Amino acid sequence: MKIAFITDPLEGFKIYKDSTFAMMREASRRGHQIFAFGPQDMALISGQVRAKVCEVTLTGETDNWYRLSPVADVVLSDFDAVLQRKDPPFDMEYIYATYLLDLAEKQGAKVFNKPSAIRDHNEKLSIAQFSQFMTPTLVTRDQSRIRAFFAEHRDIILKPLDGMGGAGIFRIREDGMNLGSVIETLTLNGASTIMVQKYIPEIVHGDKRILLIGGKVVPFALARIPQNGEVRGNLAAGGVGVAQELSARDREIAETLAPILYQRGLLLVGLDVIGSCLTEVNVTSPTCFQEITQQKGFDVAAIFVDALELAVAA
Repeated sequence: MKIAFITDPLEGFKIYKDSTFAMMREASRRGHQIFAFGPQDMALISGQVRAKVCEVTLTGETDNWYRLSPVADVVLSDFDAVLQRKDPPFDMEYIYATYLLDLAEKQGAKVFNKPSAIRDHNEKLSIAQFSQFMTPTLVTRDQSRIRAFFAEHRDIILKPLDGMGGAGIFRIREDGMNLGSVIETLTLNGASTIMVQKYIPEIVHGDKRILLIGGKVVPFALARIPQNGEVRGNLAAGGVGVAQELSARDREIAETLAPILYQRGLLLVGLDVIGSCLTEVNVTSPTCFQEITQQKGFDVAAIFVDALELAVAA
C-alpha cells in the first residue's frame, strides 16, 4: 500500500515514544510505502485535492531516523490510505483541512479517521453522548453558571474545549481561590465556551488512556499518573505512564463505545478514563502505542496496521 501521513514536522518527533512513528515503522516493515505531508501542503486545484508530499524512508537510526524523497505534487486519491495524525489545537485551520479531506474522500481517497467524524467528535464534548459514564459536567461560557456549579461541588476542574496535553487545565478547591481569574482567562471574559467538571480524586491513580482500534478494545491501558503536586496526568505535563490491564469498569466503557465509534468512521480512538468516569474521547491523533508495547509486550502498532489493511480492503 501507499500510505500518506498528515502530521506535524518529522524533525520534531521523539521516536522513542511517538505513536505515528510506531505506525510508520510497522507499515514500512510490512513493505508499505509511507509518505508525509502537513495540512499546509494541501490545496484544492481545478477541483482536485492535491498535496505536496515526500516519501519517507526509515533508516533504523536513532538520530537521523528518516530520509525524504524530493517533493512531489500528487492527488490524494492516488494513495491507498491517508492517515490524519496532526496534533491539535483543533482550530479553524484544522477544520479547513477536514473539509479538503472530505472532498478527497469524494474523489476516492480513503481517509482515517474519517474527517467528518473528527469534526463531529470534539474530544471534550463527545463524552456527553455517553453521559452514563460522566462525572458531573457543565459546558458554558456563563460565569454565573460556573460559580453555581462550583458552589454545588466545591472542588472542580476547568478546561478549554480545544486543547491537548493538559494545556489550560485548572483545579479550583474548596476555598475558591482564583476562581474568578480562571473563569475570565479560560472564557476570554465570556467569549469562549469551556468545560467544568467535578474533580475526580482517583486521578492520583492515573488518567487512563484506553485505545480502540478497528472497533476492538486494546486490553491494556496506560495510566498517566500526575507527579510533583500536579493535577494533570498527561505525559506532556510530566505524568508518568504505567501500563496496566483494563478494569471491569474500563472494559464496560470501552466495549460500549468501540462499535459505535467505529461505525461512525473512527478507526482509532483514545478514551480517557479517570476512576470510573469517561473524561475525553480523543480522535485527532491518539497516542500511547509505544508505552503499552514496551511495558506489556502487546504490539499496538501491529494491531493498528492490521485494522488499517482491513479497512482499506473493505
